[in-house]
Amino acid sequence: MKLGAENKKEVITLAVLGGLALLLMAYEFWPSSTTSTPAGAQTSSSTPARPATRRTASGKLIPIQEPRLDPTLDVNLLKQSEEIKYAGNGRNIFVAGSVATIEPLHGKNGTTDVNQQAGIHMPPAQQPPPPITLKFFGFANKPGEPKKVFLSQGEDVFIAAEGEIVNRRYRVLRISPNAVEMEDVLYNNRQSIPLTQG
Repeated sequence: MKLGAENKKEVITLAVLGGLALLLMAYEFWPSSTTSTPAGAQTSSSTPARPATRRTASGKLIPIQEPRLDPTLDVNLLKQSEEIKYAGNGRNIFVAGSVATIEPLHGKNGTTDVNQQAGIHMPPAQQPPPPITLKFFGFANKPGEPKKVFLSQGEDVFIAAEGEIVNRRYRVLRISPNAVEMEDVLYNNRQSIPLTQG
């Protein structure tokens, strides 16, 4: 195989173009120490640039500082951070066992309400769950089948075994000879229903 023996001009041109391509690639990707500003970023000398400010949570205006890559210590930033005062509720978080001092609040009749003092709003007392209105009036026993009970609510009659749900709300937990233990699945309320005659 002869490489470029016939067309020396083409091989030289290809080598020069390859070298130029390598130089352009190196120029694009090699980090340079000088930074160039884009043409649109140049500011006119007639209007001076004002430093941007932002408002802190306390309402104080402070200048916005651009992030910088310079690793040297900035004394101005250090002074700003030293000027911040810890203003808590009187409790020193650096001392073990310190307790905040809160002035007690007095109720209408002069007594101190602990819930008012702590700023806790108590929810209204929960009402007890409604009682289970089913009546247990008999058994349904067949040999080889689990024990079932007859339950009624108004004119409706239900037959259920242990673990089954009656009227889409009540679960039969345990069947004993004298009573049935039921659970209201909506209110998580358990109740024992005694055997009634009639």
